[in-house]
Amino acid sequence: MGVVPIQEALRQSKDAELDLVEVAGTAVPPVCRIMDYSRFKYDQEKKEKEARKKQKVIHLKEIKFHPFIEEHDYMVKFHSLERFLKQGDKAKITMVFRGREMNYIATGKKVLERLALEIAPLGEVEKAPYMEGRMITMIIMPK
Repeated sequence: MGVVPIQEALRQSKDAELDLVEVAGTAVPPVCRIMDYSRFKYDQEKKEKEARKKQKVIHLKEIKFHPFIEEHDYMVKFHSLERFLKQGDKAKITMVFRGREMNYIATGKKVLERLALEIAPLGEVEKAPYMEGRMITMIIMPK
């Protein structure tokens, strides 16, 4: 409609039984629009709801290992890790050292290296193994 005095714009919106909505208040002169504001808000909420539906939430799952883990226990935890990665979740692998196991940090690192190699087709190491107190932590994310 071009540049219109505010009283004229209010009158036109009242005649059309719609709302006068300010679109860009910082512009000179301010830009306004005659529309059904409640319908506009409804459509906006609907778009936001649809966008939230399409979002993928990534969870961080944790699996704890010990340096002298038996082969069967290792495979059970390995299959759990595979399942987590296939679901699209990240996994935090924690190697926990208890008591005198602190003397065998190299053994724990070998277990984590083996795990990283075997899981390579499904996931990649996002954060390399790092020592944190009595634990070595590594984060693996799906490919």
